[in-house]
Amino acid sequence: MSVAVASFLTFAASQVGTPGPANMALLATGARFGFRAALPFVAGVALGKQLIIWPIGFGLMELAEAVPWLFEALKWASAAYIIWLAWRVANMRLETGAGPDNAPGFAAGLIVHPLNPKAWAMITAGFTSFTAPSTPPLEATAIIAICLLACQVVLHPIWSFAGDRIARTVAGTSAERGLMISLAVLTVASVLFVLFGGGTP
Repeated sequence: MSVAVASFLTFAASQVGTPGPANMALLATGARFGFRAALPFVAGVALGKQLIIWPIGFGLMELAEAVPWLFEALKWASAAYIIWLAWRVANMRLETGAGPDNAPGFAAGLIVHPLNPKAWAMITAGFTSFTAPSTPPLEATAIIAICLLACQVVLHPIWSFAGDRIARTVAGTSAERGLMISLAVLTVASVLFVLFGGGTP
């Protein structure tokens, strides 16, 4: 297959499931407003990634045909960013506190990923590391889009649902640092898998 679906799903799950701007927003929303009130926001976040997957897919696939070395350069640049983000995750701390009166809605969720550097880096890494350069843009983009949406539908609600328990139980304790370091290690491990684990088809 021109897209390494199984390998990409492993990578996507590790990225969608680990901390970043989107998941921290989901965590905070769940903690402050509860799971039910956060659901419209969760749906918006999940669908918002589609707004950048398709432009990236068609632009990158077409550009790769003209500039083949760009795939390799983008892979290493994306990996470097995600590793840097993992370092920040290790030093990240959960926060609790009062929020606005109303939970953010669907429209607020839609703009989270277009403004999220981790999302751009993750999608770029997906196309450059798990997709053969000769793959038709529509095929590659559709597969990447479906895989990411499947991971988001499962994992994004978990972040929101667990937000209240995690924030109130772990924040400010010694377990908080251990949790964040563990999640950061998982993020780095997923990047190493991409670079050296044969993620390309």
